[in-house]
Amino acid sequence: MQIQHLRLTILMSIATLLLFIPFIAMFFTKEVNWGLFDFVMAAVLLYGTGLLFELVLRKVRKPVYRIVICAVILVLLLVIWIELAVGVFGTAIAGK
Repeated sequence: MQIQHLRLTILMSIATLLLFIPFIAMFFTKEVNWGLFDFVMAAVLLYGTGLLFELVLRKVRKPVYRIVICAVILVLLLVIWIELAVGVFGTAIAGK
């Protein structure tokens, strides 16, 4: 198996494992109450981020650029996730 395919498999596996956390938590507590839309949005964000990481790692050759671009992608993921969850910035996509 080529390293690129292995890396992509690992990234997608991590995204899947992260999606299982709230799914399993819903069986043990009423504090986690996700619906289908929540899981779809989380999947789009996590898998999209993983695919963007893979794209950057395949196309960008300089390690410093790779790190910076991946850090920016990660920060964007976190900002969007936080906005969807609690509406920190009060945009139209806020979860309130």
